Amino acid sequence: MSIDATATQQDLIAGTWVIDPSHSEVGFTVRHLMSKVRGQFEKFEGQIVSTGSLADAKATASIDLASVNTRDAQRDGHIRSGDFFDVENHGPMTFTTTSVKQGDEGLVAVGELTIKGITNPVELDVEFLGVDKDAYGNTVAGFEASTQISRKAWGVDFNVPLDGGKVLVGDKVSLVLTVQARLQQGE
Repeated sequence: MSIDATATQQDLIAGTWVIDPSHSEVGFTVRHLMSKVRGQFEKFEGQIVSTGSLADAKATASIDLASVNTRDAQRDGHIRSGDFFDVENHGPMTFTTTSVKQGDEGLVAVGELTIKGITNPVELDVEFLGVDKDAYGNTVAGFEASTQISRKAWGVDFNVPLDGGKVLVGDKVSLVLTVQARLQQGE
């Protein structure tokens, strides 16, 4: 099979594509005082089911909130606690597409994001990076997606008030996903 990633940027070979966590990343950025804290989730899984067109693709993802890593063990423990994700009482963060549409600068994946049992609609700006073969002959596709959410909309509303009406942690969280997905054999 010959793959031409430049044929059209809207085509994705029909089949089930499984996210390869060793070549993918789920990251976030949130304001903390005068700087920004960056982190990632180390455990996640997902798939994209395509009928041959990105416009018809359906994606699902599950992200283990307990796998948060901001390179600070004390902060990560606090993020896992009831003040933020409450991982002992809630399952993973999940995302499921409801549609894909053309946006101003590429594709937009419209879907439902669930955190702490609360589901809200979100839109992710998606850049399709193409399809190719990896070093082992597997067919792979690449995507980058981003969005910004209000953490309070999902009940993640812990904060510490500071002088001058400021707060310790910002409400807006930028989410960035870099995904490589592998077409399942036999598809």
